[in-house]
Amino acid sequence: MKYNWQQKDWPEFKYSTVEVEKDLYAFSERAGRLNGAMEVLPEELQFESIVDLLVAEALKTSEIEGEYLSRKDVMSSIRNNLGLNSKREAVKDQRAQGVSQMMVDAQKHFQKPLSERVLFNWHAMLMKGSSAVNMAAWRDHNEPMQVISGAMGREIVNYEAPPSSTVPIEMKNFINWFNNTAPGSNEEIKQPVIRAAVAHLYFESIHPFEDGNGRIGRAISKKALSQYLQRPVLLSLSKAIEAKKKIIMKL
Repeated sequence: MKYNWQQKDWPEFKYSTVEVEKDLYAFSERAGRLNGAMEVLPEELQFESIVDLLVAEALKTSEIEGEYLSRKDVMSSIRNNLGLNSKREAVKDQRAQGVSQMMVDAQKHFQKPLSERVLFNWHAMLMKGSSAVNMAAWRDHNEPMQVISGAMGREIVNYEAPPSSTVPIEMKNFINWFNNTAPGSNEEIKQPVIRAAVAHLYFESIHPFEDGNGRIGRAISKKALSQYLQRPVLLSLSKAIEAKKKIIMKL
């Protein structure tokens, strides 16, 4: 069995938008209406809406990976990182601190180009309190990086990522691709949803970190959407993925 990264034309992604033209138009239309609605809200309500959205995304993106965090810890951490608390609230769970810090950083700096440093910083934030993984560095183990399902002894290998030795060059190519397809760039992809989807698939195919790939991949998708809208996208991508999970699994 050949994986996508083993194909001769990797990573030249090919796609057709014929079946999703209505959805692409609907996204642009609704995003425009939502932006307009946000602009007329008082500043305080805008901040509260953003906080609620970041909390929902942080909780759901962690839940997808099997981590169930305290809403109170996540809320406190996000408000701390946004500078909304006059006195920083104590947050004991380092996982809540880490994912909240990453979400706020991605939201604040969505316009900045993607870079190795950005991704390493996100990974260091996300892995706070974890001593089991190589933090803020590409994976470098010799054994294959595999996505496995099934009971112990009857495991099924659903996917195997490129060897660790190739990750640095694969990620250099990915980062260049992401920045070169951004709005206003030489190879701009006009449809924001398509760029976000390809970015997610491309990143997850490489699976560059020992852990945290899913959460960082979703943050990259949101960055792609935000760059098109020229403001942080107001949706919980993780909630949308979870809501469509049963449909996706049938594909």
